[in-house]
Amino acid sequence: MDLMEVMKARRSVRKYRPDPIPEDIFKAIISAARVAPSATNAQPWKFIIVTDEELKLKLINACNGQKFIAEAPVIIVGCGLPDEAYATVGGYMNSFAMDVTIAMDHLILAAAAYGLGTCWIAAFKEDKVRELLGIPDDVRVVALTPIGYPNDQPSKESRKDLAELICYDKFE
Repeated sequence: MDLMEVMKARRSVRKYRPDPIPEDIFKAIISAARVAPSATNAQPWKFIIVTDEELKLKLINACNGQKFIAEAPVIIVGCGLPDEAYATVGGYMNSFAMDVTIAMDHLILAAAAYGLGTCWIAAFKEDKVRELLGIPDDVRVVALTPIGYPNDQPSKESRKDLAELICYDKFE
């Protein structure tokens, strides 16, 4: 599948089979995150690979009761390292959140290319995730995603018409 096909076919998956992910495929998926661009090529991220069943169950509460995350064989936690990121973006913020987001998107698209499902999790209690995973205070949790083989085929999501999303030369 080429990249455009992967992007069009990818869906958020909320039902997973317990099948393990072959190590070579998992490494390829993680490697996709490693090659993501970042401001000044700082790569201000660290990924926590959660496979422990008890820990996955505890993450359900930290993720506002989203039980499906523990069905997947792996949960990936994308963490940002603000002290290693580009200091200012647009004059108002550090680049770590955008950098981790780009890396997570690379990982999610790579997973889809291998027939695996993911679901971007941004609804979580950072303090609880931090406590469960021993994340230090100077590291920020940006997003999580379960990753595994889909147990069903999610329905196609509707998308706005392109004309609704773009404008030329000025905001309209």
